[in-house]
Amino acid sequence: MARYTVSDLAAWKKSAQSFAMLTAYDSVMASVFDQAGVPILLVGDSAGNNFLGHENTIPVTLDELVSLSRAVVKGSARALVIADLPFGSYEASKELALESSIRLLKEAGVAGVKLEGGTRVAEQVKALVSSGIPVMGHLGMTPQSVNAFGGFKVQGRDSQQADEIAKDALALQEAGAFAIVLELIPAKLASEITKTLKVPTIGIGAGSDCDGQVLVWTDLMGLTPKPPRFSRAYLDLRKEMVEAVGKWISDVESGVFPDAKESFD
Repeated sequence: MARYTVSDLAAWKKSAQSFAMLTAYDSVMASVFDQAGVPILLVGDSAGNNFLGHENTIPVTLDELVSLSRAVVKGSARALVIADLPFGSYEASKELALESSIRLLKEAGVAGVKLEGGTRVAEQVKALVSSGIPVMGHLGMTPQSVNAFGGFKVQGRDSQQADEIAKDALALQEAGAFAIVLELIPAKLASEITKTLKVPTIGIGAGSDCDGQVLVWTDLMGLTPKPPRFSRAYLDLRKEMVEAVGKWISDVESGVFPDAKESFD
């Protein structure tokens, strides 16, 4: 079967069909999520604090995103794979944004890129779209601006902020973005933006009225020690993995592993 495309998202928006997007950073988990039927895999710079051990997303490099994205593309067969443009790879100019995005498409094989910001990156979005590169926007609590926000905080609670986010959403749509992630904004604001836009919205901590929903996969599986409030763990995988590894250690120490079935003549 062919991979999902940005046209599928547009069709889902038109038919009011909700859809899921999940992060992935390696080929093994990408294959699991692809088999489960996740239509969109995001190789997010959230790899910084969920995979690479950083405090936030800012240290993630373009080289790292290219490598991780390549693995996710190879590990999946059906999912639409979108990669984040990391901090410092697109802000300075539309030429830089184009150069960075071309690397992700040519070297990693992703179908499109995601960047943070609204009006301030509209020219970059236009340049990418006019070059045939699908672009997903990201508004609200944009992790690459965590230092400016003074931490991970809900955005758009006052009327001025809310108006700015709504205007930024329209600017991204006008620039040609095929979808927009809305992170950590009031549910009412997300609902209003979703109803106004012709392109789909994807919420994370933005209520249930967005066209789609995205989560970081480690939050979904219960691996994150202190998960964010907006996530929901569908497994307690950390507990199960700790127990499994502990059992294996015990079997090694007692001589139970390996046994005859796991050895060769």
